[in-house]
Amino acid sequence: MTKISFSEMKRTVKQAFLNAGLSEKQADICAQIHTETSCDGIFSHGLNRVARFVDYVNKGWVDIQAEPELIKSLASMEIYDGCRGIGITNALFATERAMALAKEYGVGIVGMRNTTHWMRGGTYGWKAAQQGYAAMCWTNTESCMPAWGAKNTRLGNNPFVMAVPTEEGALVLDMAMSQYAYGKLQVTRLKGEKLPFPGGYDKEGNLTDEPGPIEESMRILPTGYWKGSGMAILLDAMAAFLTAGSPTNEIDKVQEGSCTGASQIYMVFDPTHFGGAEWSETMAKSVADYVKTSTPAEGCHEVFYPGEMEMRNRANFMRSGIPVDDGVWAEVQQLAERN
Repeated sequence: MTKISFSEMKRTVKQAFLNAGLSEKQADICAQIHTETSCDGIFSHGLNRVARFVDYVNKGWVDIQAEPELIKSLASMEIYDGCRGIGITNALFATERAMALAKEYGVGIVGMRNTTHWMRGGTYGWKAAQQGYAAMCWTNTESCMPAWGAKNTRLGNNPFVMAVPTEEGALVLDMAMSQYAYGKLQVTRLKGEKLPFPGGYDKEGNLTDEPGPIEESMRILPTGYWKGSGMAILLDAMAAFLTAGSPTNEIDKVQEGSCTGASQIYMVFDPTHFGGAEWSETMAKSVADYVKTSTPAEGCHEVFYPGEMEMRNRANFMRSGIPVDDGVWAEVQQLAERN
């Protein structure tokens, strides 16, 4: 596995996006987010997603000319149509608007319907937390997971994000409603490894820790079994409810790649309207510190709080380079070749 510097990865990804027709500004923003994502160790939604995004642009499934259109303003809440524009730029716009509303009202909510894949959902939690805000965000998706007790896909894995700033970082939860997202299955398969715990069923209905058979069957396991299944259903319904957008059963009819037509919610909270920034950051740090003083279980050496591994990876990979799968890197380099 090769290691690539942050600057080289961003430069290469940006050129791939420029070749796909994105503007200078769009390409720079999207390359930054994809590279930050890989630098945090979330390879599945960073470099590994570049080729798929370019493919969607080339097919016209992502409209690179589109901008979000305001549908409705309800004081502390705004609803936008994403017009199937670039998922990252739509999501960053929604996060910025939610922060502006939160600064004024204490709570800011932005609903974004008819958008496209936002890549790593945690990005928008990190962006809010780095500016001192707390956030809750989620998206629905096309069907890619069976409901608990079912064999065929009827649920999105509907990623959910929560972020609270601390004195030196943030608590950031970024999770799909499946035990493992498909991106994690891909990364594990590319490494030739097994999952740490069973992640789904093969075509014969056998629970397995082999990623390949789960990808083939699409029978990924809901996190918490029936609980993750229930959460996925309600996150889907709430995203559509708050945006007057599409639920999963309508997104399935689009048939233009992953998350095209999705509905998303961005909720942001300004601590100055609650306990104050100093109090909230100190409180959140105390939560992290309390978790860190846990006694490790058998076979474990350390207990982590959500977001801690990303911060460690970020510091490490900025120094030593970002690990890349050689096949994925070659594909992106090819997309970046100047004509």
